[in-house]
Amino acid sequence: MCRWLAYSGTPVLLENILYRPRHSLIDQSLHAKMGVETTNGDGFGVGWYGTSGTAKDTPAVVREIGPAWSNRNLREIAGHVRSHLFFAHIRASTGSAVQQTNCHPFRHGRWMWMHNGAVADFQRVRRDLVLAVDPDLFLHVEGSTDSEVMFYLALTYGLADDPPGAVARMAGLVERVGHEHGIEYPLQMTVAVTDGLRLWSFRYSSQGASRSLFYSTRVETLRSLHPDLDFLREASDDTRLIVSEPLGDLPGVWNEVPESTYGVVQPEGDAMFSFAPALPA
Repeated sequence: MCRWLAYSGTPVLLENILYRPRHSLIDQSLHAKMGVETTNGDGFGVGWYGTSGTAKDTPAVVREIGPAWSNRNLREIAGHVRSHLFFAHIRASTGSAVQQTNCHPFRHGRWMWMHNGAVADFQRVRRDLVLAVDPDLFLHVEGSTDSEVMFYLALTYGLADDPPGAVARMAGLVERVGHEHGIEYPLQMTVAVTDGLRLWSFRYSSQGASRSLFYSTRVETLRSLHPDLDFLREASDDTRLIVSEPLGDLPGVWNEVPESTYGVVQPEGDAMFSFAPALPA
């Protein structure tokens, strides 16, 4: 499987989040504690938005096939790029090739997507799923992963207008096709998706035993718990991190996302809702 993080809030140097925490994502690339694999060295990617924060922004995406822990270019980028919203992902392949086009995050227009988990027996169901992708969108599929197909299915089912509904319809199709092929538990996913203004995250699996996912406590609460942390004095109240596993062990910082749940980080206030697949029309 994989590890990932999504950041939204006060513009910050990427290195402050990717490298400096005790159990940073870079540390997790070698020493993950909650993933299926301890080592996540089959590529990595970062994607970030500029500081204007408008709906017209498209994210920059850098993806490489080597491990994150030794990549000098990633270290260079992280020390110079500042963003209010960025994704980072370290990959452990579930069977698809280790190649640049299979690394997360995936981008289409202003949208970014990353995933931890798997479509079970993907090679058996791949043809049926790919045929459901809108033909115009299919032209943009570059790699061979289940994660990218999931993204383009969500785009097909209306991600631009209704992200939770589109992801639910994508999950519903994956489960329906999987069951038609005799697969008992077709889908395992934690997903992050953003348009550069809002950030949605989803935790779901057909078996009801999803991969780990956590969100950070509100900043004003963290300031009262940890008044000695310089970063918290600079962070806005709406700063939020969503992670596959906690970046450290400070008390009160991390909260587990409940099973079969999605959340949205947005200017008008964060919210969390139950999540269930829905059959597409």
